[in-house]
Amino acid sequence: MRSRLSLLSACALALLLGAPLPVEAGPLPPADRVIVVKSKRQLTLMRRGKVMKNFKISLGREPLGAKRFAGDGRTPEGTYRLTAWNPNSRFHRSIRISYPMPEDKAAARAFGRSPGGDIMIHGLSAGMRSAGAGHYRFDWTEGCLAVTDAEMDVIWDSVQPGTPIEILP
Repeated sequence: MRSRLSLLSACALALLLGAPLPVEAGPLPPADRVIVVKSKRQLTLMRRGKVMKNFKISLGREPLGAKRFAGDGRTPEGTYRLTAWNPNSRFHRSIRISYPMPEDKAAARAFGRSPGGDIMIHGLSAGMRSAGAGHYRFDWTEGCLAVTDAEMDVIWDSVQPGTPIEILP
């Protein structure tokens, strides 16, 4: 009984402070928005304007600035949608982000280049798994957002096709 009261107290305090709710075993409720702040190396699952859970992320190998074209190693910035789930990704699992949008294609054309694609939220590569939770200290992707495999499982279960994702500098 005491632990249940402690959990209820923690939830009430979290709601008052706008903090993420403590989560017991089991999936989170469905997120209705994902917000990424590149400068903080943070991905946040949101529901009804409230933070459900934060994750530390790795970015593209050139983390400053928005993606300009294929091969630049940058992570896009802007508002996109989550569109496809790949359970057989070489990075544990992956969820596709709707990059490139028409404005991304136009920007890449200004450089005479392709905008690229295959921008995902995904788990860690075989070479990065040993970094574990400290993976976010290294920017190693080709422009994707990487989380630990266990975190990828939580995100995988918490978002639906069409969920908006806003990627901020």
